Amino acid sequence: MLRFTPILLAILYGLAMYRFSAWRTARELDARSTELADPVLKRLCDRMAEALDLKRIKVNIYEIDPVNGLAAPDGRIFITRGFYEKYRAGEVTAEEMASVIAHELGHVALGHSRRRMIDFSGQNALRTALAMVLSRFIPGLGGWIANALTTLLAARLSRSDEYEADAYASALLTKAGIGTGPQKSLFGKLEALTATRAGAAPAWLLSHPKTAQRIAAIERNEAHWGAVRSR
Repeated sequence: MLRFTPILLAILYGLAMYRFSAWRTARELDARSTELADPVLKRLCDRMAEALDLKRIKVNIYEIDPVNGLAAPDGRIFITRGFYEKYRAGEVTAEEMASVIAHELGHVALGHSRRRMIDFSGQNALRTALAMVLSRFIPGLGGWIANALTTLLAARLSRSDEYEADAYASALLTKAGIGTGPQKSLFGKLEALTATRAGAAPAWLLSHPKTAQRIAAIERNEAHWGAVRSR
């Protein structure tokens, strides 16, 4: 039993750290966000709400400069001030912003926040177990290798969540009559908008899939849905 104690402690530590992180994130968002009040985006959100049989979709602006969307652990949806200003400047269309909101709604609807709590705890336990085993055979490097392997696993799980949220957004945008065109066109702008160098890194090291892969996945879904409807 004693040999498993470090692993059990790692699981408990992972759970505690996730809970603390979620609490700290909620406090930060409460202090630095306001409800979005844009009439054009509201009309698009109302169309998506109708498609989901909801009274409304509440979106908040998080007052930070980086371009991003966020689904908080408590289910709230945020877009950053930096992203909203890109929209106001005409660099992003209203429909493209709606695709971001739809994507974040996907994270909430698919339970990705809850899954990440489980994943984080499991990865922490796996890292501890691997470090214990590998350190016996590769002293000094076992912990580093264990950390690298679990980092790769976390990135793969994150990419899976992104694909799922993309598919949810595609279905919602289609049902709302907005279509997937804005979703795909936004992906073509994201690297420039966020000033990332993601294209230089191997896809399997990234927490988000590469742009071309995300667009290809959306188009595969469209082809599949079209084939199903034609039967």
